[in-house]
Amino acid sequence: MKSTFKVRGGVPLEGRVKVAGAKNAITKMLAASMLSDKPCFFSNVPDISDVEVTVKVCEEVGMQVDWDREKGRMRVITKEIKNTHIPLCFSGANRIPILMMGALLGRTREPIIVPTVGGCNIGPRPIDFHVMALESLGAVVEHRTIKKESAYFAYSPDGLRGSIIDLPYPSVMATENAILAGCRAKGKTVIRNAAVEPEIIDLILFLQKLGVVIYVDVARTIYVQETQFFHEVEHEVLTDRIEAASFGMAAIGTKGRVFVEGATQADMITFLNKLRKINGGFSVKKGGIEFFYQGGLKGGLHLETDVHPGFLTDWQQPFVVLLTQAHGYSVVHETVYENRLGYAHTLKEMGADVELFTQCLGGRPCRFSSRNYEHSLIIKGPTQFCPGKINIPDLRAGFAYVMAALFAPGVTTVSGWHYLNRGYEHLIEKLQQLGSSIEWMEEPDSAEGEEVLEDRSSIEAKCSLSCP
Repeated sequence: MKSTFKVRGGVPLEGRVKVAGAKNAITKMLAASMLSDKPCFFSNVPDISDVEVTVKVCEEVGMQVDWDREKGRMRVITKEIKNTHIPLCFSGANRIPILMMGALLGRTREPIIVPTVGGCNIGPRPIDFHVMALESLGAVVEHRTIKKESAYFAYSPDGLRGSIIDLPYPSVMATENAILAGCRAKGKTVIRNAAVEPEIIDLILFLQKLGVVIYVDVARTIYVQETQFFHEVEHEVLTDRIEAASFGMAAIGTKGRVFVEGATQADMITFLNKLRKINGGFSVKKGGIEFFYQGGLKGGLHLETDVHPGFLTDWQQPFVVLLTQAHGYSVVHETVYENRLGYAHTLKEMGADVELFTQCLGGRPCRFSSRNYEHSLIIKGPTQFCPGKINIPDLRAGFAYVMAALFAPGVTTVSGWHYLNRGYEHLIEKLQQLGSSIEWMEEPDSAEGEEVLEDRSSIEAKCSLSCP
């Protein structure tokens, strides 16, 4: 699989692009579909590697999958649970295996064995909140080591029972795990201080179609009623607000104009407000949002990431790159992940005037206060990026680097495509469609991609070697 491409910067992006379905929605709903033995039909399914990995995980359990990648349609059904042991070769592939605990605990009394949490390297991702939520419902969750690999064992000897779950922090995946487990727990489950991101609302809409009585109340409270009878479902996956914002920022930063089909104002309110504050142009139209350069960008912005409806942490990296083109100083305070500003070191090497701080440069101290994490950033602009060679470290930093390459005059070589392929459907082709000068580099067959579990063939090869 090709992994390196080159970008000739300084070309305005112009035209129209369609965003795909949301990675953070479809992957969760595939896990949720295993609550029942009824067929589920999904449309607007993105052709990305994180969906490939999730499909492979679900097939290990017993799901039958028919995926038309070209049309973005998928039919799935899990008539029976054939295997409750997710192979350890999926450790680090993505974070979906952890949701198998919530999805399967109520459907089988067999122990659920899942590998440790994976995904991008943006800081530790403990599952303490997941464990607390599942134990509140009567599950037993243990951490064990198998063949020098970490795994979690979850089982429910007496069955799950509804309970009140108070999450210490509105974690997205802990909320989702609690929701899935609550669907088959006896009685009613109440999840307080829950995450309420648009992707979770889409999951709730899917579950309601499936037959679950579920709703969101005030003060981040979600109610889930025990469900015994399920229905066949047709569901269109909501569009990816992260991809939509990414193209919008790239259009403005290259001094271009792009209509982003599928971008939804309701899911991007906080982002659009910040964009307007720095003089980023946009116009909400039927079927999407048009983003355009309307003059010099203004700094002086203070931005703090937060859980929804706050500023999404996955918007932060490309927004920082956009702020390097704004006149004046701006401040960014990352409050969701402690290690999400590491990409700034590469931006400095490319010419950006940015400085990292361990202090909370925000309106209030966050969870990382006085813990020596570089989680605040000051940006001075405008600065000009220097072309060179970039190695992508993770998905969202990857698009930030692509933006920097689009802004830089000259040719920048970017390696690590597999990270971008986790969440951006046909990104190279879409950028070419908008007029960017970007192309693949010819590479000899090498071991560069051997560690990449996102590639389906890599998963199958590794599983055949290391899993029983």
